[in-house]
Formats: sequence, C-alpha cells, structure tokens
Amino acid sequence: MTLDTHLLLIDPQNDFCDLPANFCPSGLRPSLPVPGAHADMQRVATWLRQHSAHIDHITVTLDSHQVFDMAHPAFWQQGSGDEVAPFTAITAAQVRQGQFQPRQAAHLARTLAYLDALEARGRYTLMVWPVHCEIGSWGHGVHAHILSACADWQRQQQRAVCNVFKGSNPWTEHYSALEAEVPDASAPETCLNQTLLTSLLQAQRLIVAGEASSHCVRATIEHLLQQAPADFAPRITVLTDGMSPVSGFEAQHTAFLQHLQAAGAQLCTTTELRL
Repeated sequence: MTLDTHLLLIDPQNDFCDLPANFCPSGLRPSLPVPGAHADMQRVATWLRQHSAHIDHITVTLDSHQVFDMAHPAFWQQGSGDEVAPFTAITAAQVRQGQFQPRQAAHLARTLAYLDALEARGRYTLMVWPVHCEIGSWGHGVHAHILSACADWQRQQQRAVCNVFKGSNPWTEHYSALEAEVPDASAPETCLNQTLLTSLLQAQRLIVAGEASSHCVRATIEHLLQQAPADFAPRITVLTDGMSPVSGFEAQHTAFLQHLQAAGAQLCTTTELRL
C-alpha cells in the first residue's frame, strides 16, 4: 500500500542560505545566512527530483516580513538614542530599565505587554535580527534549486505546491508556520493555522526539511506535535542533512533532534531515505 506522503519545506529562502557570490544577482547577498544552508537546499532539491513520483503533497512555508517589525533594528533604539545592532537580545526588564526602547514612545506599552507574554511562554527571548525575507525582495524568494525541483514536481503531478506565508504581522515573532510566538486573537494571521494543521495531520508520512533547524523548523514541528495525536510523531521523517542551525544556536538544533527521536520520529539523511 502506498503511503500518502507530504513534503514540508520550511523557509527554504535566499536570505537564509549561505549562497556563493556567483549564485546571487549582482550586488545582492543573503541577509541572514545559515552556515550550510545552501548545501542543505541542494541536497533536498536533488532528493526531491529522485523521489518526486512518490510525493503526493508539497508545502513550502515562507518567512515574510517588512522593515518595520518588532524583531528588526528599525523598531528599536538604545536608551542613548543609538542604533540597536542585529543579533541583540532584548528582555522586558531591559526595556523597563531604559536600556532599550521602541523608537516610537507610543509603542512602549504594547511592546512591554508582548515581551511579558513572550517570556511567560519560556520558549524564546526577543531577538533583533537583520532585516530578512522582506516581502517582495530577492531574499524572500525560494532557493533556485528548490524552486526548480518544485516546478518540475508540479508538472509531473499536475498539482500545485501549497505556499504558506508567515511573519507579516510586525507585533509578534513568528518562527512557527502554525502560529506566532504570541498569537493575537484580533489578528487571525498570528493564530493557529487550522488549514495547514489539518493538511499536515492527514499525512501518513510527513518529510521535513528547511531552515533554520534551531528556529523555524524547530518551532513548527514543536507546535505540530502539541496539536497532533500522541501517536503522530512516528509519521515524521526529518532530513537531517536538509537543515542547519543559526550560528550560535547549535545546542538548540541538537536538543530538537534528540527530542524528536525520543518521541519516535525518524531521523535520516537524503541519501538514506528512499521512497
């Protein structure tokens, strides 16, 4: 019996890939490159071409931001008025102490409410990232090899890839494709994506790859397992050579894979997985 097989590609976007210069348009470079991501995407694209006849569904998630975003430098300033550098972590306590503050004073109360809610969840500290995956930009686009392999799959299977956009709301971080870190009931795009959840839970075999394993891949699969039946994890196969962590977050990558393996998910490489 043929299993219903669903490939979930999380944020396989240019801005997250450590692309060589000859892979980029003139003057453009990825803004948040993950070490190893370019090779990850090349391996996944090759694997997809080899096994496309056995894949029933493909979902591609797309991190989708604007310059004005709570997790981007344009939102913040230091207490002195100086710029806040990318890769700065900011806590509610630091904001209350005046070390950091929103550039617009009117945003202070909402910002503190968000930081308090985020920290109460215990998953992440707010991180100021470089502007990345800006909607409409080259960096927002899908890695060329993945895009081409997905296009060929669509021609072969005569069905469309499902694209899921996340992160356009500037008032919450949105690592997971299923819901934002702090959902806002008045903003449906931040709340649980029931359509995506239903689609993923219908898979008899869910194959996962993408960037970065320490953040968006991890957050998506954690949220999926929170919503899934207790026996769902063994249906998940993670392509370990199809994802890499953000530099400095290798421990989170390792812990994530260990958690999945303990839950019963399968971990394998693109050369090991045969459909």
